[in-house]
Amino acid sequence: MMKRHALFQEAGFKDEAPNNYLVHDSPYFKVINFNFKAGQKLPVHSHDIEGQLTIAVLEGQGKFLGKDEAEMPAETGDVLVSDIAEPHGIQAETDMRVLVTIAPPI
Repeated sequence: MMKRHALFQEAGFKDEAPNNYLVHDSPYFKVINFNFKAGQKLPVHSHDIEGQLTIAVLEGQGKFLGKDEAEMPAETGDVLVSDIAEPHGIQAETDMRVLVTIAPPI
């Protein structure tokens, strides 16, 4: 089964909080689109399970956030790969669209 998602048309931005859109959910992995207005963030957090995640920046600029307030640039085309148990988050400096993949899904 193949299914196309036009993320830029299906999921927009919200002024009050990041907007998330569930793109795919299966026993194997989950894909979520997050759209952040400039200044919004997904606070640093972790999950007490085994697995990995990716955060791919589709559009915009910001920072990947990690444990102990570590920061890395996050720009269009960048992909963060991390264990799910590793603290992670993101801060948008401009309007920003990211695609998160989680395996196995939580």
